[in-house]
Amino acid sequence: MSGSKRTLAGVATAVLLIGAIGGVALLYANREGGGKESASSSAAVYARGSLSKLLTPVPAPAPDYVFKDAEGRDVRFADFKGRVAVVNLWATWCAPCKIEMPTLAALAKHYEGRDDVAVVTISMDVDKAVPEARAFIAEHPPLAYYADPKFQLPFEFPGKGAMPQTILLDREGRVRAVLTGEADWASAEAKALVDALLAEG
Repeated sequence: MSGSKRTLAGVATAVLLIGAIGGVALLYANREGGGKESASSSAAVYARGSLSKLLTPVPAPAPDYVFKDAEGRDVRFADFKGRVAVVNLWATWCAPCKIEMPTLAALAKHYEGRDDVAVVTISMDVDKAVPEARAFIAEHPPLAYYADPKFQLPFEFPGKGAMPQTILLDREGRVRAVLTGEADWASAEAKALVDALLAEG
């Protein structure tokens, strides 16, 4: 064999060897990772259609923050543990908030009768706007009225003050997805996202 042919044969052998080693390394990495997406990235596939602005942060516990129910009792996100919670922060002075509310009501109706899903709409209205907020939610059954009289919750989540802001919590009470701005929560992609979180068990 001539020198040039020996060199080419050596290069080909090296390429095959590197490819084989790389393949083994790739298989090993996939075996170690279980071949599964991370919890944060698994929700990202639903960022399409009206949910195209959906963000999927690294899962982290929802803040231990106290808000109020319609009777003025203290409520925490921990109270919804074991359920997938669709948390919507809204106000009557926020036009996109009001526009999307019927879709949140439709989402709640879709899962009505189930004890493992909660659609939690929390009003940021204060003082004289509270009666209007209560009346508005009453027009959108089966949604219940919740309120944050301190108007602090929008700053506790990744949206950092944006309104409307919708946060999806998994059964462990972790933030799994956040969307700022108006969306169609009665859409197929919204239901698919909730179903995917429910399927995690």
